[in-house]
Amino acid sequence: MGIKSLEDLKKLRDENIKKVKLRESGEGSKQIEILVGMATCGIAAGARDTMSALLEIIESEHLENVKIVSVGCLGYCHSEPVIQVNIPGEESVLYGKVDKEEAKQIVHTHIIGGDLLKDSILINTFNRA
Repeated sequence: MGIKSLEDLKKLRDENIKKVKLRESGEGSKQIEILVGMATCGIAAGARDTMSALLEIIESEHLENVKIVSVGCLGYCHSEPVIQVNIPGEESVLYGKVDKEEAKQIVHTHIIGGDLLKDSILINTFNRA
């Protein structure tokens, strides 16, 4: 789709503004953060696709209290792409080898459902995995 008018540009902006807000601030009182390791090792392993999948599923599920944060190395290069889920009042959980499908499962199972994906956990700060 090419941009041929000011209206096209405004439509494109409106379609993408929610994704930008998810990355910048999140919304709501119970702010959940998902940190995505975007150092060179993460990017080489597919972290951009993982981040895009997270943004898409969070937008499609209308999860306005979830903030996506691009960070540097999380220290587990052997398990990239790596993401960390921080839910207020709960221990942080670090997931490894998170591809697009795994990202969707993490959102549905952990963030929405409240259950951990035990086979994908690298570190649970409460109970070292």
